[in-house]
Amino acid sequence: MSTDAGIKQAFAKLDTIKDQVIWWTAGAQTPQLLADGEVVVGSTYNGRLFSMIAEDNQPVAMLWDWQVFDLDGWVIPKGSKNKHEVLKFVQFATDTQRLADQAKYISYGPARNSSAPLVGKHATLGIEMAPHMPTDPNNSKNTLLQNYNWWADNRDDLDTKFNAWLAQ
Repeated sequence: MSTDAGIKQAFAKLDTIKDQVIWWTAGAQTPQLLADGEVVVGSTYNGRLFSMIAEDNQPVAMLWDWQVFDLDGWVIPKGSKNKHEVLKFVQFATDTQRLADQAKYISYGPARNSSAPLVGKHATLGIEMAPHMPTDPNNSKNTLLQNYNWWADNRDDLDTKFNAWLAQ
């Protein structure tokens, strides 16, 4: 999609499936659509699907092949007051053990490779969480990393084109 021709090709493909797609705007929608039998396949955040599968015991499976790998980060604005305290918090929040401990509650993969061996069991379900992580070697054989620079430069224009296309 990094060229005008690529974007045109993507919209041409979307034209062929438009009447068969239900577009979601909130992470809770896909699990609900799956549970209600309104869709047979969907995309959403893996934590939502883990909850649906492991906590709600719904007959749904997760397909990891070509998952879209997204990253988050911490930002400290230049000239921030209390910078020292903020840095202490970021160090605390990104500590190897704390990132591993996050997996006790949700199946989002830890941001540090050093955290992966420390991932344990779910806090209430008691099941091993490593196999449910997008970063688990068995789940991350084929991943697509967002092109953040491209999206930063093109998101507004593409959103406008997509919404116009959707309204047709």
